[in-house]
Amino acid sequence: MMGVEDLEDHKKLSILRSQLKGITVKETMMAEFPTVDPEDKVSEALSKMRASGFQEIPIIEGGNYAGMISYGTILRKGNIAPDTKVKNLVRNLPTVALDTEMTKIAEHIVANNCRQLAVLNGKKVIGVVSRSGLTKVAAGMKILKDIKVYEIMTAPVESVTKSGMLDDAMEIMRRLDVRTVPVVGADGAPVGIVGMNEIIDNHWKTDTKSFGDFKKSAKAQISIDGVYASAVVTIDWDETMGSAAALMEERGISTLPVVEGKEMVGIITEYDIVELISASRERESLFVQLSGLDEEDKMYADSMYADIEAGMSRVSKMYKPESLIIHISRYNEEGGRKKYSLTAKLFIHGTVVNAKEVGWDIVKVNNDLMRKLGQLVTAMKDSTVTLRKRKR
Repeated sequence: MMGVEDLEDHKKLSILRSQLKGITVKETMMAEFPTVDPEDKVSEALSKMRASGFQEIPIIEGGNYAGMISYGTILRKGNIAPDTKVKNLVRNLPTVALDTEMTKIAEHIVANNCRQLAVLNGKKVIGVVSRSGLTKVAAGMKILKDIKVYEIMTAPVESVTKSGMLDDAMEIMRRLDVRTVPVVGADGAPVGIVGMNEIIDNHWKTDTKSFGDFKKSAKAQISIDGVYASAVVTIDWDETMGSAAALMEERGISTLPVVEGKEMVGIITEYDIVELISASRERESLFVQLSGLDEEDKMYADSMYADIEAGMSRVSKMYKPESLIIHISRYNEEGGRKKYSLTAKLFIHGTVVNAKEVGWDIVKVNNDLMRKLGQLVTAMKDSTVTLRKRKR
């Protein structure tokens, strides 16, 4: 039988959705933003990203919107030279109109794992909406005071040590498609963050010709200890998401290591807050996003979606799933074979269930991931000792 607390959880996303309805794009967007021309060099785009903090910049051709250039694209390709033309790296992201709902914008950002989207009036870019803008909106939502950090945080967390090298952080960023990585001390406690700015600053000062060259060179062996942002801001595991959003907005940061005492037990980012907003969108069916599926693996998509549908059908007998985000990364290629790592975030009643599986067969890994999610949801339902009860 559904308890009172379960019923309250079920209402949280509906309340968040209703509180977002009065927020307009015009209130949220930034009217001042950097742009690049298709003929500009990638080094010029990176310089503007570093100066502005933007990771997606509108490309303007003849006064009209022509797409975006994304830091993530540059990082993933690896062999991009600084003098490569921007027109060779156009990313066709969704655009936003002045009447687009906040939940739809969040859904676009989640589905495309991006940080900025262009706001168009006709073919002209009139503004940019971003993760940080949505986080600022979320910071003012009363319902976030009823959602705990431990319900939304990602755990476990991949991190680098102070004694590690910058290319270790770059590898995690590539593999997980993230832009910040926590730095920990010898005791495992968070001491800082290494991110996009540190990578750009320390890569483009070298005389290497591409990210690929940088990764292979001795100059990639830059100690994290000398470059990471050491003014780390953390949040306690049982604080509210309202506090987390307000802290990000106040400090102008996108990442908060989550701690219990001195131990890092998870991480909260602007992306998690945007996912929460996206999950509140009213839909007739479950929102499922496979992120990171490359062209040669798309032949397996139908089988994967079939397993996802079967797995979520089993979950729905216990709780109503709101959205499922699966990130796919590849590594350890051997003899033409790729090892897959699939990480899932399942939103259920305002709570996130995290799971991860690794293996050589992407369909089997996906199937195992669905089985694990089912087991975790069952354990969550049947457990008599929950985190919520732990606080009593």
